[in-house]
Order: sequence, then C-alpha cells, then structure tokens
Amino acid sequence: MVSIKKELDWFTVFLWFGLSLIGLIAIYSATQGPVSEFLPSVIQNNFWKQLFFVGLSTGLLFSLQFINPSIFKNFSYLAYGLSLLLMIYTLFFGQEINGAKSWLRFGGFGLQSSEFMKITTILAAANYLTSRRNLSAEKIRYALVSFIIILVPTGLVIAQNDFGTAIIFIALIPIILFWSGLPYGVALLMISPAIILYLSVFDWLYGAIALVLLTIAVFFLQKSKWLSLVSLIMGTATVAAVQFALTNVLQPHQVARIIAFTNPSYDPTGAGWNVIQAKTAIGSGGWLGKGFLEGTQTQLRFLPEQWTDFIFCVVGEEFGFLGASILIVVFMIFLLRLLHLSINHKHPFAQLVTLSVASVYFMHFFINVGSATALLPVIGIPLPFISYGGSAFIANTLMLAICLNMDLYKREFSIYS
Repeated sequence: MVSIKKELDWFTVFLWFGLSLIGLIAIYSATQGPVSEFLPSVIQNNFWKQLFFVGLSTGLLFSLQFINPSIFKNFSYLAYGLSLLLMIYTLFFGQEINGAKSWLRFGGFGLQSSEFMKITTILAAANYLTSRRNLSAEKIRYALVSFIIILVPTGLVIAQNDFGTAIIFIALIPIILFWSGLPYGVALLMISPAIILYLSVFDWLYGAIALVLLTIAVFFLQKSKWLSLVSLIMGTATVAAVQFALTNVLQPHQVARIIAFTNPSYDPTGAGWNVIQAKTAIGSGGWLGKGFLEGTQTQLRFLPEQWTDFIFCVVGEEFGFLGASILIVVFMIFLLRLLHLSINHKHPFAQLVTLSVASVYFMHFFINVGSATALLPVIGIPLPFISYGGSAFIANTLMLAICLNMDLYKREFSIYS
C-alpha cells in the first residue's frame, strides 16, 4: 500500500509551488501595480484568474495521485483520439485570439485545446513505442508510426495558425524517437534543418558553415554516405529556402520582423520595438532590480504582453539579475529533478513520458527566455508556471501530476505493463 504522505516526491511539488508563486508575483506586478490604469479591466483580472487556476491545479495535482497509473497507459489512445476531435472542433468553431484560432470560450474563461493535446500526444506516442519489448525507433516502420502520431496534431495546430505551439510538437519528434532507440546520426539529421535555418537568418554564410559541419558529424556518427548526402541536400535546401523566402516570398513587414531580430535598431518603432523594450527592461534591472512594482518599463506599459510572453522581463527589471537567476536556477533544478525521476524509473512507458514532459517544459523555457533576451525571434511561447494562462497552467500541472503519480507507484508499476 502506497503512502502518499510519505512517498510522494514533495521536493518536486515544492519546486512547482515555488515557480507558481514567482509567477503570481510577476503577474500581480504586470497587471495590478501602477500599470493597471493603462490596462482594461479584463487584463486587470488576470491575477485573480491565475490565482484561481493555481488553486484548481493544486487540487488536480493531488487528486491524480489517487489514480491507478495503468489508466494513463491503457486509455492513452482513446484520450489522443478525443483530443484530436476537440482540436478539429476548435479549428471550425473556435475563437481567434492574436491571430490563432485555438480557443474555445466557456463563459468568462477560454480553453486552448492544443495545450491538452500535448498531454495525450505524449501518452499515445510513449504507449506505442513501449507497447512491445522488441519495438524500437531503430526500425523505420516504428519510427514512422511515432512520427505520424506527433505530426497529425502538429498539422492541426499549424492549421489553427499557432506556430509557436507547433514548434513544441515538432521538437518532441527527435526527442521521443532518440530516447526510443533512434541512432545518434539520424537524430542529428532530424534537427539539423532547424539549426541551419536559425543561423541562416543571421547570414547565409553561417548557415553554409553549419550544414558542412553537421554533414561531417552525421557521416562520422552513422558511417553512411547516403545519410550524409541527405544531410547535405537538406542543409543546402534550407539555406536556399531562407534566402529565397527573404527576397521573394515574405511580405515586407515579415522581413522587417526577421531583420529586427538580428538588428532591432533597423525598425525601433515597429518590428524592433518588442526586442528593444524587453532588453531595456532586463538591462535596467541591474543586480538587484528596481523593486516590486517599481519597474518603469513594466509599470508605464512599455513591455508588450508583459503578463505572458515577456513576463521574464518583469522579473528581470523589478528583481534584477539576482531575481532572474533565482528563477532560472529553480527551473533548472525542477527539470533536473524530472530527469532524475525518469532515469530512476524501471518502466519504459513512465521513463519516456517523464522525459517528454521535461522536454516540453525545457522547450517552453528555452524559447520564452530566448525571445525575452533577443537570443531567439519573438515567437509567442509562455513560460511554464510563470506566465498567465489557465489552459497552459492546468495542462502543465496535469503533466507534472502524471509524472509524480508514476513515480509514486514505481515499485508496483511493472504489473501494469
């Protein structure tokens, strides 16, 4: 008989609560401080809504610890199918917000179906890849099925015009397949276009150098001339596609956004505004920050979307380098703790699910902080447990609750295989 009080991983719960508390403090400052006079009432209510979501998620987190962990595996395909139907329904009947038609409205609250699609996609892909002892991503057929399981919801997310969330789904493909036996060289081949694309935005020469180095790496890892040739062709096509898109496909305002990423001063009042204000907020915080509710960029409403996409800048401005560092350190410990849970679990399904959840958190963290610090283009990805958003907070907490549940019952989990 498992004792939840004694055997639940309370350290991870404590880290989750700490991140949630940091988020509440930052959201309060971004919506309830002097800046509130510049904000509509619907935005001013975000803090109280988030407080409700934290309370609701706390109840869900502990409630799920009483569930038999076999449910997550046995009903993963059914949950995946229902989530796809919900995604399709949202595509046709959902509400468009900030250009993305990914929301369903229920009274004063919104449900972002793609957030919950992440959970069921992880469960379904992990269930498939661990369903038989001899099943491995080393075999193309199994890798292809897993690829499709993730690619279908990715296509629906793209159809909803939510490219930020689509990136998270795409990033899951090499991570899940690599953990399931995909060779190193093939995994590198899968992520190489993203690396080359990123560098090509700065300069085509950077992309060309990257494609040569990555092709050489693929050859040494796989000892395959064919895969090396594929890597070279894909890399060359990526560099050429970026240059062609910049000169012949993208609209002037879209090109301006890309150029503003590499050089914000190119359009300081337009495409470069977000990047400049974000960097100014973080830089002005100094070592210890300007103080709670004292950040000028935050309280004078210079920061765009400061309660969601740029909430890291609020922390950096008002609590300085020290506050931002504490946030980063706590998040890194949280991720390392999840990796520890994954490695220590003997059941492959639990291992793969926990690793995938940690990967989703990391990708959100990496993109959000990268956008806020101008290391990455502004994509529009929330910071888990910090940014405002009910669907994201609840979905992220549910993923954590599943990981904690499988760790709690790890000694008994093998009987559910």
